[in-house]
Amino acid sequence: MTSFDASPTLSVRRMLLALAVVFVLLATTGWTTIGHKRGSGESPQAALAAWRHARVDGLPLPDVASPPSAVAAFFASLSGSERAWLADRHPLVVGNLDGAPVTLRYRANRHALDRALRAERSRVDDSRLSAAGRHEAVRRVHRFESLMRKDRQILAFDPTGPGRAAEVLGDIDRAQRVSVIVPGVDTNLLTFQKTHRKYSAPAGMAQSLYAAERGAAPRTRTAVIAWADYTAPAGVGVDAATGRLAANGSVRLLRLVDGLPGHARVALFCHSYGSVLCGVAAPSLPARVTDVAVAGSPGMRVANAAELKTRARVWAMRDADDWIQDVPHLEVGGVGHGADPVAPEFGARVLSAAGAAGHAGYFEPGTESLHNLAEIGAGTYEGLTCAGAAAACRSGISGRTGV
Repeated sequence: MTSFDASPTLSVRRMLLALAVVFVLLATTGWTTIGHKRGSGESPQAALAAWRHARVDGLPLPDVASPPSAVAAFFASLSGSERAWLADRHPLVVGNLDGAPVTLRYRANRHALDRALRAERSRVDDSRLSAAGRHEAVRRVHRFESLMRKDRQILAFDPTGPGRAAEVLGDIDRAQRVSVIVPGVDTNLLTFQKTHRKYSAPAGMAQSLYAAERGAAPRTRTAVIAWADYTAPAGVGVDAATGRLAANGSVRLLRLVDGLPGHARVALFCHSYGSVLCGVAAPSLPARVTDVAVAGSPGMRVANAAELKTRARVWAMRDADDWIQDVPHLEVGGVGHGADPVAPEFGARVLSAAGAAGHAGYFEPGTESLHNLAEIGAGTYEGLTCAGAAAACRSGISGRTGV
């Protein structure tokens, strides 16, 4: 819970304001979430059932809920042909199994995408589909075809409902630094990448950040993950005003980080509702996560950075024209996400976001916001541009690696 001013009058006014905001959200978006149709291809339930009954050399396969370290140990015990057989036979499981070798997950997800693409193509020709249904099926066909390009490394893929995905840029096995982009509302398979406003979508954000990191530190081996592998709120409705989906997503984010290979330092870049998720995950982040940067944040469900209970450095930025600044930064009865991360009293290291031009522009090439995010991802902290007082955000950090 966020702590508030002791004044009863101020507390009541804040509560009424929050309730008014919720009422408007409910009135404009509906009281319930619209259900999504089942996705393309094999269902997760069928895939999990097949996995539970499968054997390798007579031995059972690990439970999908096993710690990523246990999953990694299991795959390390197999031969190359056994690993390939599992990826080909159980792509929907292996492709989403944190701790499995990343190259094996890429292989599995190519198989899963192929199956989903064939199923979706058959849907396009289904005469029972409405015009809207056919239009969505065509869009999904195009999305799956794009994700199957040979140059893409798909780390996670689930076509169920609105769908989830994650993509890697760079060589994550050899990376010295790994950046994870955690996006916000309306993130799903169809919005994973965009032609219009390319850098407002996870895939475009990752491409932009990866290029900027390589420019900032050409000799540092970096990798970037566009992580849209959680169920995000659909629109600015009730789910966007509460922490339920953030709590669910934080479990998935922690498994992702725990399952990353090697010993690379990790930075989280959390946009909009993604910053809520990162705030919930913060107390449980492993030591390899050195930085958590939030952009356009509605709050992190705490009163200040200290309440995040993480050893990672906490960074925050917000463009002057970002509409999120008009959202009340408080929490009442689980509604709202708490204090403003760019407020001085929050205690984050506040960065310049010049050039971002609103809520969706933080990863646009040429902006100071992208420059700052890339400097964090590459570990070149001396190049950061702080908001306000010069060098204030770099206080206590020495050296290129932030030691």
